[in-house]
Amino acid sequence: MDMALPGAGAPREDEVVREEVVVNGRCYRRPARTTVVICFDGCDPAYVEAAARAGVTPALERMRREGVDVLAEAAMPTFTNPNNVSIVCGAPPAVHGVAGNFYLDRATGETVMMLDAALMRAPTILAGLAGIGEKVAVVTAKDKLRKALAFGLEGIAFSAERAEGTSEAEHGIADAAGLVGLARPDQYSAELSLYVLDAGIRLIETGHARLLYLSLSDYVQHKYPPAAPEALAFMAAVDSRLARLAKLGAVVAITADHGMTDMARADGTPRVTYLGDVLDAAFGAGATRVICPITDPFVRHHGALGGFVRVHILKEGIDPQAVRAAIARQEGVELVLSGAEAAARFEMPADREADFVVTGTEGTALGARAEDHDVGQLAGERLRSHGSLHEQRVPFILSHPLTQDGDTAHLRNFDIFDVALNRVG
Repeated sequence: MDMALPGAGAPREDEVVREEVVVNGRCYRRPARTTVVICFDGCDPAYVEAAARAGVTPALERMRREGVDVLAEAAMPTFTNPNNVSIVCGAPPAVHGVAGNFYLDRATGETVMMLDAALMRAPTILAGLAGIGEKVAVVTAKDKLRKALAFGLEGIAFSAERAEGTSEAEHGIADAAGLVGLARPDQYSAELSLYVLDAGIRLIETGHARLLYLSLSDYVQHKYPPAAPEALAFMAAVDSRLARLAKLGAVVAITADHGMTDMARADGTPRVTYLGDVLDAAFGAGATRVICPITDPFVRHHGALGGFVRVHILKEGIDPQAVRAAIARQEGVELVLSGAEAAARFEMPADREADFVVTGTEGTALGARAEDHDVGQLAGERLRSHGSLHEQRVPFILSHPLTQDGDTAHLRNFDIFDVALNRVG
């Protein structure tokens, strides 16, 4: 594994020695003070701006004034798992191997859900720093991410969803729920994310951790647009936790795994192009398979619909170029790339790519067959989702100013640990 302490010369008398670790070709310094990196799931920049206009996020606005406030680019596809893993690895999916929440294994023909670390091909920054003695903790909203983010970690890792019954052996902490002191929130609620933040605060207060990664849920962003009262109330609740972290003296770094786009028509019905139905009609049922990599067990708020899909050709004798042309003709399709083209352009693992990768135009969701998606579960709400190029722009905010010069105009969301640990005093 690519983890090793680099050699260092003799320090100056006025120089504080900080240990370093190399992870995936990048060097990370041990934090000088308590450092909290937050993946604000689904936090499109529009939510930050709407909250600022409403005056409900004074702590966040202080961070933006006094620290770093820029936009960064998320990894493709703009889904939760690839981007969370990219952030903790400091590298794109081509390095760590995770390019979706769900994919088709070419070798077996079986669909694979990412529920553990089995797809991970690279070590994490968290494991690297824990390996040199740092107190590290990971708290996620959903348990599906915990094992991947805690890959190789000798530290604390638990989820808000399953904080009850944690053990030292599996989670690095016994009775996390007792430590936090709050009732378990519903998985479809704003409180799930707030629990993550409250847990992080308690871990700092009790001396359990100095470097924390807190990964929230995008339930609110899927459900409400930026200026909705519910979204503003959530932003205010998050802000109160940011204020508490500031009082604890922590360096706080915030980015997101993806933005969020309204994918509904003026009348409120979902704007969806069902490529599975199109390809079945053109080439016959079972000739192709459309995989929606946004798919996970938590689909009530997006109906397993997003702006990125993969298309596999399953039957011999099908002309790939005819498939490509059929897809490209469809309304709502922005890009159709071969697997090799997509892997090169989006820095994804080539051996896990489909025959084609398809991205949607802004405001259009892509699906398999209509019968595969239960849009009725949206219960009259507008479809808001992500996955395409149009959800790549995300916030990149730090509570403290930079002590080292460097480019902040071309940041990726997975540069957040580099900036927080290496460029903040």
